[in-house]
Amino acid sequence: MKILRIIARLNVGGPARHVVWLTTDLADEFESVLVTGCVPPGEEDMGYLAEQNGIEPIFIEEMSRELSVKDLTSLIKIYRLMRRERPDIVCTHTAKAGTVGRAAAFLYKWMTPSALLGRPRKLIVTHTFHGHVFHSYYGPLKTRAFILIEKLLARLATDRVIVISLQQYKEIHEQIGVGNKSQFSIVPLGIDLQPFAEAAAKRKSIRTELNAANENLVIGFVGRLTEIKNIPMYLAAAAKYEDAVDENRGGVHFWIAGDGHLRRDLESKAEELKIKNLSFLGNRQDVPTVYAGIDIVALTSLNEGTPLSLIEGMASGKAVISTTVGGVADLLGKEVDKRDGFVVYERGIGVAPNDVDGFVKGLIYLVKNERLRDELAANGRDFVLSNYSKDRMVNDLRLLYRKLAGEHVKTG
Repeated sequence: MKILRIIARLNVGGPARHVVWLTTDLADEFESVLVTGCVPPGEEDMGYLAEQNGIEPIFIEEMSRELSVKDLTSLIKIYRLMRRERPDIVCTHTAKAGTVGRAAAFLYKWMTPSALLGRPRKLIVTHTFHGHVFHSYYGPLKTRAFILIEKLLARLATDRVIVISLQQYKEIHEQIGVGNKSQFSIVPLGIDLQPFAEAAAKRKSIRTELNAANENLVIGFVGRLTEIKNIPMYLAAAAKYEDAVDENRGGVHFWIAGDGHLRRDLESKAEELKIKNLSFLGNRQDVPTVYAGIDIVALTSLNEGTPLSLIEGMASGKAVISTTVGGVADLLGKEVDKRDGFVVYERGIGVAPNDVDGFVKGLIYLVKNERLRDELAANGRDFVLSNYSKDRMVNDLRLLYRKLAGEHVKTG
């Protein structure tokens, strides 16, 4: 069977890794063609990962991030590509590719003479939500438009909606009302866990490189420097932490690993806040090594699917503190202890979105309590090793594609 897999762009982040791994690891059973747009200026390109895995994507230059008249050109090009490749399954990933790709699939399926007799082309269409844009991205009017489009696409042009966490299913289907319950499959993310175990030996080298002594604690954010990650909250928390724990100003370092169009603004904000021990690491390809040098992984997002940075941090055996948005709840686990401004969960500390004071309180609590850090880190690592391997994810989707193909044969 042939899969046409479509993603908006191969920028730094979990979705790019996801589609490359699936294209590579399912090749023994499914012939796959990867289609992507171009990474715009200001975002880091992860196309090297496709090249490393022997994949030559087909680029649709007009498939930009924002809504644009170019989307019509993208739709036509993808439709023509479907006519040429004749896929059995179309898999779309991320919002833009999901909209353009499924619209093209709808046309491909129904624009055939046999459709007039009620026999459209045989085609299975899946869409994967890695996150969603239904809050915290755009204004109310634009958000309502996206929700309406998504509801229509789910009804008219999607056989299976794939979400990456139970919490995401609750948000997208139960709260927002996208799709029917029977359309959904929950397939958690998976990552290549081995590099994070191997990187532990590099802890000393990266801390020496970045002037963090072994006895110092390092708090680290890893990810794209975009609005949805709410990095100004991280900076505000770093500044308040240094003010609140003045005697430890030399003992805690804050790292920001990643790049993006907000970097200059964030650097200016950090200078304005006079954060003493803060380093912008930029985009690094040795991500497991970065985690090896961190003691506490921090995330301050406004909206998430299942955040890759927390999964990678847990795989590296690090304690985590995060705003409790989207699929973060599935990673943190059950509530253990509710405190003033924050909650201790089985596998990390959770804070309400935009609550800088609560984040600082949780951070101080975690920094002072080495035993808790070790306990949370161990729980998180065991959980990720058991539930978030790349092999498990690939096998889950292999079985799902087989199941959908079988159902399609029976109904076709």
